[in-house]
Amino acid sequence: MTASRKPRRSIRSRPAAGGLPVPLRPARTVLPAVRATPEGGPSGAMAAADTLLQDLDMGLSAQVARLTRGLSPIALAEAWSDWAMHLALSPGKQAQLAVKGGHKVQRLASFMASCALKPHPAETCIRPLPQDKRFSHPGWTTWPYNVLSQSFLLTQQWWSNATTGVRGVTPQHENAVEFAARQALDVFSPSNFAWTNPEVAERTAQTGGTNFVSGWANFLNDWQRLAGGERPAGADDYVPGEQVAVTPGKIVYRNRLIELIQYEPATDKVRPEPVLIVPAWIMKYYILDLSPENSFVRYLTEQGFTVFMISWKNPDAGDRDLGMEDYLRLGVMAAMDAVCAITGRPGVHATGYCLGGTLLAIAAAAMARDGDGRIASLTFLATQTDFTEAGELTLFINDSQIAFLEAMMWDKGYLDTQQMTGAFEMLRSNDLVWSRMVRHYLMGEAEAMNDLMAWNADATRMPYRMHSEYLRHLFLENDLAEGRFIAGGQPVALSDIRVPVFLVGTERDHVAPWRSVYKFHLTADTDVTFLLTNGGHNAGIVSEPGHPRRHYRIREAARDDGYVDPDRFLEMVAVRDGSWWPELVEWLAARSGRSVAPPAIGAPEKGCAPLGAAPGTYVFAT
Repeated sequence: MTASRKPRRSIRSRPAAGGLPVPLRPARTVLPAVRATPEGGPSGAMAAADTLLQDLDMGLSAQVARLTRGLSPIALAEAWSDWAMHLALSPGKQAQLAVKGGHKVQRLASFMASCALKPHPAETCIRPLPQDKRFSHPGWTTWPYNVLSQSFLLTQQWWSNATTGVRGVTPQHENAVEFAARQALDVFSPSNFAWTNPEVAERTAQTGGTNFVSGWANFLNDWQRLAGGERPAGADDYVPGEQVAVTPGKIVYRNRLIELIQYEPATDKVRPEPVLIVPAWIMKYYILDLSPENSFVRYLTEQGFTVFMISWKNPDAGDRDLGMEDYLRLGVMAAMDAVCAITGRPGVHATGYCLGGTLLAIAAAAMARDGDGRIASLTFLATQTDFTEAGELTLFINDSQIAFLEAMMWDKGYLDTQQMTGAFEMLRSNDLVWSRMVRHYLMGEAEAMNDLMAWNADATRMPYRMHSEYLRHLFLENDLAEGRFIAGGQPVALSDIRVPVFLVGTERDHVAPWRSVYKFHLTADTDVTFLLTNGGHNAGIVSEPGHPRRHYRIREAARDDGYVDPDRFLEMVAVRDGSWWPELVEWLAARSGRSVAPPAIGAPEKGCAPLGAAPGTYVFAT
């Protein structure tokens, strides 16, 4: 028997007329210029001088940040100096590296000798990692390209040995140095140059060199678009409301931060519990409503669910002081109030994607703390709640780097889309930068745009205060997983969540690694169904039935079951072919009531009158 708990103060705002929330207090400013004290505080002139000097420091950091694309040179220098000084005091490690280097030279010399005797030697010195596709073309097995590729891979391996395993180096600094060394080496990969890439040489011979003419035209076109602030070629063929985000619906609620879309029913009867989707605000919402054939929203409506979706505003300089509390209050909780007002239902199947899922987890924990029982179930798609193993995004997340980003955002009031795009491209430079350069500029191939690529080019900004709080409290200090994150003036605990959870991770996720997503098991005190699907952060989620080469694993864990670690999960759970979407629908249906007539679109009498057709207006802000 569960003991009753006294309801605590809700995180929701005071209801306005119509029952929907309004802010209780103005947003606080971030990084105040000076902290006044009751007695002996700085005078007005001194406070102004302090503010001016702080602005000077912030302005200088902002200028440097533009040159380094947001990377803190101090953080990088700290990592390199930590590694270099410990390596200098490790003669044993130095000797080991010298021996390894000698062995690699010997292996390469032996391979070159075998190449002289046999044009296509069967044995190579080293094989690329499974995810490295740069040397998959058959031409890399012929001389001299095989020698070039083998030399590069051996060098890359030696540097990996050199930057790891040095006693005394902190794990973050070791990871950062290894990452930086790999990024620097990738610049000089033989696959990146026309005269050392057999695939480019073959294309040049076939086209008589016209591939370089086409490549130059592609380069000029890309440069013009970049200089003019235009989207990539072909992206304009995917316009929200025309080719993508076309599932019929209406905007039924709007505030300064969100538009709430209610989608039209696709069946005569619907499940009584509506589905509320909270997408990430890093990108536009319509990743979950792309083309009609791969729209997650359309699929749910066709399976008999009433679906609502938040469309976040693309913030500008005027939104600089919006924080996580504002996104919670004006986002999740405002949408929850509107959904319940429209449908008249006490239970909602809440679904969060990426950062939207993290915010939803905070809201769910706060609602459980406060005795608010409107959530019937939770679905988290590629969502992290524990950030101790958050992948390569954490390599440079420290106080120095965050202070540097804060200075860059302070200058404009937001984190620009170029910095966001650049950060993600850096994490996957082989796929997103160098391989594209080879195909587009050296091979002369036209880039085939699709709906997912067009959505990926439709980036958004991040408000100064919110992004600073997100990086500090979640990434750096891991406050949510450790029970220190404040919502509504009090800390929240994920262990307060008692509703069933459907948790989805993707195998090749660089943004929310699946092992990091899996850590929800360690903080949960409820039934958790974990599903691991193939694909990456976006493509793994957009996995409609009929999508080729899709598979997944799924396991249900009851609240009282013992913990199963990720490696054991892989060993004990069999792979199933196909899309994971039907699994979610079956899971939701088992936790829903009997079908009823669909609710009306909007509820004017409750302050939720339809304001226009989906996809609304916020999605078009650039």
